Amino acid sequence: MLDLSGDAYVWLKALHIVSVIAWMAGLLYLPRLFVYHTDCEKGSVQSETFKVMERRLLYAIMYPAMIASFGFGLPLLLDQSPSSWSEGWLHVKLAGVGGLVICHMMMGELRKAFAEDRNVHSQKYFRILNEVPTVLMIAIVIFVVVKPF
Repeated sequence: MLDLSGDAYVWLKALHIVSVIAWMAGLLYLPRLFVYHTDCEKGSVQSETFKVMERRLLYAIMYPAMIASFGFGLPLLLDQSPSSWSEGWLHVKLAGVGGLVICHMMMGELRKAFAEDRNVHSQKYFRILNEVPTVLMIAIVIFVVVKPF
């Protein structure tokens, strides 16, 4: 267990929240770009523009935000009291974070498929995928704030 001072704790918490917001923005926006990209003809100017937007979003915003979220969140996690590790809310939160990481990695692979003009998924697939990070985010926030068990 770390023993963060009050100032260090609140600064880490604030920076963690900011980085999570940035990461979530990417996780919510990238599948929306995929929805629109699906309608584009391969090789078209519009398709090539989406490829640039998707790559920049993933590498300039999403990856740095995810890394920052872990960088600021890990000390907060290690600062938890030993008894917190047996509480269910923390396990659900960590499982939710794992789900966000899986979504992130899936979106990276899907971006690569679009970049190589080999997407096989429909708009409906991406619309459903767009909801997964939302559901995970809601669960994470509720379990962290309410701590129902």
